[in-house]
Formats: sequence, structure tokens, C-alpha cells
Amino acid sequence: MPGRVFSMTWNGRTLEFGKRTLVMGVLNVTPDSFADGGRFFDPQTAVAHGLEMARQGADILDVGGESTRPYSEKVDASEEIRRVVPVVEQLASGTDVPISIDTTKAETAREALRAGASMINDVSALRFDEELGRVAAETGVPLILMHMKGHPKDMQVDPVYDALIPEILEFLDEAVQRAQRAGVSRDRILVDPGIGFGKTFDHNLQILRGFSEFETLGLPVLLGCSRKAFLGKILDKDPDGRDVGTMAAVTAGVLNGAHVVRVHNVPMAVDTVRVADAILRGRVARDEE
Repeated sequence: MPGRVFSMTWNGRTLEFGKRTLVMGVLNVTPDSFADGGRFFDPQTAVAHGLEMARQGADILDVGGESTRPYSEKVDASEEIRRVVPVVEQLASGTDVPISIDTTKAETAREALRAGASMINDVSALRFDEELGRVAAETGVPLILMHMKGHPKDMQVDPVYDALIPEILEFLDEAVQRAQRAGVSRDRILVDPGIGFGKTFDHNLQILRGFSEFETLGLPVLLGCSRKAFLGKILDKDPDGRDVGTMAAVTAGVLNGAHVVRVHNVPMAVDTVRVADAILRGRVARDEE
């Protein structure tokens, strides 16, 4: 059955979560992304790809300048800003699609928001930089809080849980409270259970099977499964060959309550969620907008 509908309005923008599944396009402005091999590290290439994803139907563009793949090293704020700000500026002038800045650092978020970004996606859920919550509160932008066990450098070193989904739910509830203490309004918060971030192969499948349990948080839920290693294990394919597997996982997520899917292949995801939404809701949601 379709879940709850959320309407999020901020700074002259509105996104509705739950009438149909929203598609977030991934734009990695990094030399070492696991999924695209750094092919969008050049700013002009990145901008062209971002604008193309907007034309293809992305509802949100998620721009990041630091890889968070397993065992990755940190990038300092000055380098992250150098990578993302020129891209955000040009995207903001070229499309009305909301731009999310994928960062754990308050300094990067501030500069990206000044350049035209209008959302923050924090894979650390405010654990790495408590000031980031205050940036979200002061600017009034939506904030995505993700579950991760540990840090990117060590998160895949034998992750163990006594009760996987209850522990993720507890973590996310505490993250939401942390954001609210920083001044972020609850109606501007999304959550992400963090597939691939401190999870084994079996953990990732368990999250997808039990995805509907995240509805108990009473917030929009994002699914980020695109091209991840668990799909490679199932399919025996490199990241570039995992898009069909990604869409199978996306369909499972949509049918179990995902409000947003974060993907690399936007046109394939737009078609996939259109069909999954029709199955779930008995209608073609995009045609009713």
C-alpha cells in the first residue's frame, strides 16, 4: 500500500514525497568515485552531465566532491569547495532542479549553498561536523541524514549488528534529534538507511527486504543502492554493468516505501519508478502533476 505523503517547502521551492517516487541524480566531482571512475572530475564535463540528468527527469541533483567509497581517504574542505562550487554555480544558473550538496563539512555546505545549492546530504548524520546542523538550520534547507557504521575508511571492516534494522532505526532517530537540537525543523529532514555503508552483503539485502520498517520514523526515506558492491556480488559485474540490478533493487525499495531513489542512471530510474509507482498506486503519478 502507498505510504504517507510529505510536502516540503523552503526558500520558494516545494518537493512532495510520496505522491510519486523522486529520482536523485548522482554527480561525483571526484577523481576516485567507485561508480564512475572519475569521469566527471572535469568541471565542464560535470556540469554538462548534471544538466543532462535534469533534462532526463531528475528531481534532485546530488553534487559531491569527496568520495565516500569503502576505505577512501578524507578530502579537506578547501579542496572539496574547489571541486564543487564552480559546478554548483553553473548548474544553478542552468536548471531549476534543486541541487543537493553531498558533504559532511559545514564549510563546504555554506559555500555550496551560497553558490546555488538548496539541500544538504550528510552521510555522517551530523557526527563528523556538528556545525553542519546549524548551517542547515540557519539556511532553512532540507537535510538528509544517513546511517553509517564508523567512517568510510573503516566501515567495511567486519561490520556486526545484534539487530540490524532496530539499530539503524535507533541511530536515525538519534540523528534526527541531533538535527533538531541544532535548530533544523523536523519537516525539513529526510533519512537514509545507508546501504553499503558499514553493511555486509546480507545486511544490504535485509534492509531492502525490511525497507517498509523505516516508515515508522515518520519522515521521507531515501534509498541509495546504485551500482553498489552487493549488486556486483550478485551479478558478477563491475559498477558500469550494474544498472539493471540497481533498478531491480530500486523497484523493491519503491514497493516498500522509498520516497527518493539516488541513482547514477537517471533515465533508466525514471522509467523504473514510473512502472513501480503505477504498480503501487494503481495510476501513473507523473501524469497527474
